[in-house]
Amino acid sequence: MANTLYDNARKLFLEASINWLSDSFKVLLIDTGSYTPSFSTHLHLSDVPEAARIGTTTGIALTGPATTGGAADANDITFPSVSGPSIEAIVLYKDTGTPGTSPLIAYMD
Repeated sequence: MANTLYDNARKLFLEASINWLSDSFKVLLIDTGSYTPSFSTHLHLSDVPEAARIGTTTGIALTGPATTGGAADANDITFPSVSGPSIEAIVLYKDTGTPGTSPLIAYMD
């Protein structure tokens, strides 16, 4: 795998449906033994099986978003009490409060 944006996220950024500075974003720890991403067809958090989400099924919220130097940035995060399968990747998503409408943004392994 590679670090990439999901195709739908690119579309939503271009249509101004995602705002890095004002929307809510979360990060998930991922077990790739339980999740194989499809960057063209996976659209929402509901496309990531709960069995693949390590530590928390809803992720940890990002704070302090910034766009310094044209890059998306935020404060460092900590995942408390993580246990379970190996962590091979992280997924970033926009949190709408509903898994079926929370767009997947990026996959980083």
